[in-house]
Amino acid sequence: MNTPPISIEALLVLDAIDHRGSYAAAAEQLNKVPSALSYIVQKLEEQLNVTLFVRQGRRAVLTPAGKHLLVEGRKVLFAINALSEQTQTIANGWEPKIRIACDSIIDIKPIFTGIQGFLVEHENIEIDVQEEVMNGTWEALIDDRVDLVIGAPAPIPNQKGIRAIKAGQLESVLVVAKSHALTKQQSIKQVMQPSDLTKYRSVIVHDSSQNEIPWSVNVIEGSQHFFVSSVTQKIAAIIAGIGIGHLPKYMAQPYIKTGELVIIELTEQPAPQDLYMAWKIANKGKGLSKLKDILSKLAS
Repeated sequence: MNTPPISIEALLVLDAIDHRGSYAAAAEQLNKVPSALSYIVQKLEEQLNVTLFVRQGRRAVLTPAGKHLLVEGRKVLFAINALSEQTQTIANGWEPKIRIACDSIIDIKPIFTGIQGFLVEHENIEIDVQEEVMNGTWEALIDDRVDLVIGAPAPIPNQKGIRAIKAGQLESVLVVAKSHALTKQQSIKQVMQPSDLTKYRSVIVHDSSQNEIPWSVNVIEGSQHFFVSSVTQKIAAIIAGIGIGHLPKYMAQPYIKTGELVIIELTEQPAPQDLYMAWKIANKGKGLSKLKDILSKLAS
């Protein structure tokens, strides 16, 4: 492979000249003599067969070709700096990236608040958050697609090497659109039996599991089902009058207040659902350990 004409040193020189406006000022910043910078720029121009700078009075101004080279070159400089920092981070036991799977039913705001607090101290660690549903949350951890799961539902998989702690409980309510036919019936019969609901279509979020047997909670047995892929879609479908469904109470509350959704009172209310935060014991990264501590305190 031939040696490319564009070197890291050349990009640093272009960056300094553009920032400082002259060869002399850039040379002072880089602790070099101006003639050394002129040589580097001239050599690069000859190898690329382009003009990178033009004189405007005492200032050295980039040409369009020079601007393009520097814009793209700064991306290279940023990547190299990040690579250097990540390499040092790994050497000290801090992983460069932490992957998190959050179940779609949890309130993500406090999670992001905790992550922000973590990033203030560890800005070189990249965070990747993805959304999963029910068993798909556990599967992402088991398959090593993520390092941490938050809001995973019970039961905890019988998988060796997984450590799980309770991260809270989720209260659900059964709701229906104000315009739905069921609200008229409920006005006559205030409390309903689960068997009274079988003739109404229910909205269900798909389990995001790909390999394990998918499952759902609070499913209305015997009813016709309408499937969606996220809780956001489920809320929209219920509001549209497509069907009834259980929602996390904190998510349903704003729509209940506006009157868009109505709670269906049942003789058998759904029990609060335990939610877990979990990781693999073999993961000894300092970043994951610190982030777990922060998020655990938020959950407690």
